[in-house]
Amino acid sequence: MSRILQINSSARRVVDGQGSVSTRLAQELVARLQTQHPGSELTVRDLALQPHPVLDEAALQALFTPAEQRSIEQAARVALDDALIAEVQAADVLVIGSPMINFGVSAQLKNWIDAISRARVTFQYTANGPEGLLKNKKVYVLLARGGIYRDQPSDTVVPYLRTVLGFLGMSDVQFIYAEGLAMGPDAEAAAWEAAREQISGALATIA
Repeated sequence: MSRILQINSSARRVVDGQGSVSTRLAQELVARLQTQHPGSELTVRDLALQPHPVLDEAALQALFTPAEQRSIEQAARVALDDALIAEVQAADVLVIGSPMINFGVSAQLKNWIDAISRARVTFQYTANGPEGLLKNKKVYVLLARGGIYRDQPSDTVVPYLRTVLGFLGMSDVQFIYAEGLAMGPDAEAAAWEAAREQISGALATIA
């Protein structure tokens, strides 16, 4: 476990230890991973600092245009996605901070998922069905929610992420929950404590 990729998908930055809860939890987990595995290489993709463009018609046209026929603008657009794909391909461990926004993932995370999901590169269709090509990776997802949604029908985030990451070949996914963050100071403190306990439990299995 030598290469860690941290994805911060909140629209909020972390400044002086304050801001996005999902990002702060991702930072804590990564710090503990690095303590357990000195010398690990860390790449941080902060989608608040570097928002990735949406998959619009121009992006689709660029992707479907043969590389040798792309305009300068099209080549530049595809290169943005290529950079994200290369980061995932190189990583042994992914740590994804994921807030719940209106019962779904953030727009920033959806844009990242759309960017790394490319046929014949990160997945392929075979005679036996789809095959994910991003294999042999451990994924930790740090979930931040204002209310309590775990194992409820209203939680669409976990099923979606489990499905799309699995589709890409990343089936070893562990979810860590910080819930009730908007339900008062006591609930917020309890959410942090519970999340940290889950981080400890997750990392104890690889210590």
